[in-house]
Amino acid sequence: MNTLNIILTGATGMVGEGVLLECINNASVESVLVIGRRPCGHTHPKLKEILHQDLSDLSSIESQVVGYNTGLFCAGVTSIGKKEGEYTKLTYTLTLGFAKTLSKLNPDMSFCYVSGAKTDNSEKGSSMWARVKGKTENDLAKLPFKAVYNFRPGMMKPTQGQKHVLPAYKYVSWLYPIIKLIAPNVACTLKEVASAMIHVSTKGYKKNILEVSDIIALGKAS
Repeated sequence: MNTLNIILTGATGMVGEGVLLECINNASVESVLVIGRRPCGHTHPKLKEILHQDLSDLSSIESQVVGYNTGLFCAGVTSIGKKEGEYTKLTYTLTLGFAKTLSKLNPDMSFCYVSGAKTDNSEKGSSMWARVKGKTENDLAKLPFKAVYNFRPGMMKPTQGQKHVLPAYKYVSWLYPIIKLIAPNVACTLKEVASAMIHVSTKGYKKNILEVSDIIALGKAS
């Protein structure tokens, strides 16, 4: 696969916006369709946008999501303050509903899911969010995509020009070079995340779960 036609979610969040900015500036990307509840705030000749309130149900826009070969699912919510049922609905149910439709309409699609460091694929651990993310990873792998890649980044450095950056990152960004020096495989840049997604979507990869070290290596290789 040499040219990517991408469907991307989460563009109004830090991760999704960072990935979007890198994608529209990458020569391997022909087009990007952003699907979200609110406008992403960016315009570009490669970029098209659909405002849609429920990512778990794409039935009303199915005709508009056909013909794409890459899915980048960057939408997500924090588990802080949420009970397991609510978090499961906003994470597992939403992601699987979205992915099932894309896999049905685009069977040659590679699908990249932004999970999280220390996700629990056993689905039995004590951490609620890690169990839910683990179940999401496990069930995405069962869908008839060409390939599914689960990205598990840790701390991420935003891309220059981003509008949507988590407030906490504005205060701890100065720590990034120190963290990279002390623990290089704990943090990466959103440029590396996007570059790694483009790499696996065009060239494939030997692993379906990408930890920070994989993301950094592929980000530099792209």
